[in-house]
Amino acid sequence: LLEELLAEYPGTLLLVSHDRDFLDNVVTSTLVMEGDGRVADYVGGYSDWLRQRSAAATAEQVTVANASKVAASNDAAAKGTAAPTPLPKRKLGFKETRELELLPARIETLEARIATMASALNDPEFYRREAGAITAHNEAMASAQAELESAYARWAELDA
Repeated sequence: LLEELLAEYPGTLLLVSHDRDFLDNVVTSTLVMEGDGRVADYVGGYSDWLRQRSAAATAEQVTVANASKVAASNDAAAKGTAAPTPLPKRKLGFKETRELELLPARIETLEARIATMASALNDPEFYRREAGAITAHNEAMASAQAELESAYARWAELDA
């Protein structure tokens, strides 16, 4: 009920919560204290922030790597030696190409499964089950989340 009321609220609301699913369902923007007095604004909820944060960290690592390559190239030029040439992008085999084609559908299926499992947690009747069933549901959800993260990592690996 609270989520529905907040979603319908026409104004701006500053919300602090430890409940990640609640934040994902309600917020449209996330303010994150990143240290050193910096506050960053991310579009979406907690899960969106995690994805954007990891993408930003990856981009930062690539920038640092490129800067070190440029520095090495400049050092080599100053010494009169040639800079090492970058390796060409590895061509994917048939199986890897097929896997890359199937990954988006797999990721979509996993995300839908996780969303269904998460919505079951919002139902008050869910908690009237016996403890073993609740624990099994939570373990299945954690397993699906780990599988989703693995699929994203594999996609990034194949797409690089």
